[in-house]
Amino acid sequence: MTAAVLTRFGGPDSLELHHDWPRPRPHDGQVLVKVTAAAVNNTDIWTRQGAYGLPDDPSAQAGWLGTFDFPRIQGGDVAGIIVEVGPGVTGELVGRRVLVDPALYGSDDEDASPVGYLGSEADGGFAQYVAVNASHAHDVQDSPLSDEQLACLPVAFGTAIGMLDRANVRSGETTLVTGASGGVGLALVQLAAARGAHVLAITSGSKGDAVLANGAAQVFSRDSSDVLAQISAAAPNGLDVVADIAGGPGLAALMPLLRDNGRWVIAGAVAGPVVEFDLRRLYLHNVQLIGSSMHTRVHFRRLVDLARGGQVSPQVSSTFSMAEIAKAQEEFSTRRHIGKIVLLPH
Repeated sequence: MTAAVLTRFGGPDSLELHHDWPRPRPHDGQVLVKVTAAAVNNTDIWTRQGAYGLPDDPSAQAGWLGTFDFPRIQGGDVAGIIVEVGPGVTGELVGRRVLVDPALYGSDDEDASPVGYLGSEADGGFAQYVAVNASHAHDVQDSPLSDEQLACLPVAFGTAIGMLDRANVRSGETTLVTGASGGVGLALVQLAAARGAHVLAITSGSKGDAVLANGAAQVFSRDSSDVLAQISAAAPNGLDVVADIAGGPGLAALMPLLRDNGRWVIAGAVAGPVVEFDLRRLYLHNVQLIGSSMHTRVHFRRLVDLARGGQVSPQVSSTFSMAEIAKAQEEFSTRRHIGKIVLLPH
C-alpha cells in the first residue's frame, strides 16, 4: 500500500512516501479501514519534530509520551470504509463508513484518559489502510457530512468537547477561546456557542469573519496593541472560562481577566510550552487551571452522535494528495489556514 512513513525526528525530509509498504492485517477484535480522508494536526508536526520535550529537559527531542518508535505512520484523524474484519468481529461491518477514535485508552473505564494516540503510539491514517480496534470504528454511514469533513472531527472536535466538559462550560457563561481559527479553536467556538455560552475569540484580524460565522459573539485580533483592554471591556464582570490552545505569554497576560472561581482549561502550547505567571492570580482568586488532553470514550460517542445528525460544521481549509504530505504540513505550519487541512490517499 501507499503510506507516508516517519523515519526519524526532523524536517519534512524525515517523511518518506512508500508505495510498497506492508498492508496491515486486522488482529483479534480489529477491523481494517480503507482510508478515504485523513486530516493534519499540530500533533503530527510536533511529533515529527520531536518537539514535546521531557519533564527534566524541555528541549529534548521526544514524542508526547516521551519515547517514540520508528518507523511510524502518522495521522490521528481518519474517516474511511471497513474492508476487512479480524477474528471475533462480525462481517456485517464490511462496507460501513466509519469515523475512527484515535485514542488508545489506559483502561476499560468509560472515562479513561488516553495513554496513546493513533499516529504516535500506533500506526495511523497517512496511508491507504489502517487497522484499528472494532470498538474504535464508529458507524457514520448516514451522516450528511463528507468524508473530508468527517476527517476534521476526531482530534479537533474531540479535544474541544473534552476541554469544554472538563471546564464545565455552561449556558450564559462568558468563554474566551484563544487560537480560534484553527481546527480545535473553531471547534471550541462552535461547541461552546451551541451550549449557550457567550463566546469571545482571539485570532488574527483576517480570520475574524470566519470565527464570527462559527458562533463567536465578538472577535479580537491577537496583533492589536490593546487586545487586553478590548477583552476586559467586552467582559466587564470577568471571564468565566478561558479555553486555551496557545499557552505562551498569553497565559500570564490574560489570567487577571478571569473572575473569581473562573476556570482556565488548556490543551495546547503553540505559542510556547514553558510559561511564567503570578501564582497569586491563581490561589487568591480560586481559579482552576485544568489540563485537558484529547477526549474520553464518552466524549467521542457524543461527537459521533453530532456527526450522524449533521449538528457540527467542520471547515475544510484545503485538501492535498498523500504524495503532497510535506506541502500540507508546510501549509499547516504557516498558520494561514482556517479550519482543517485534509489529505486524500488516492
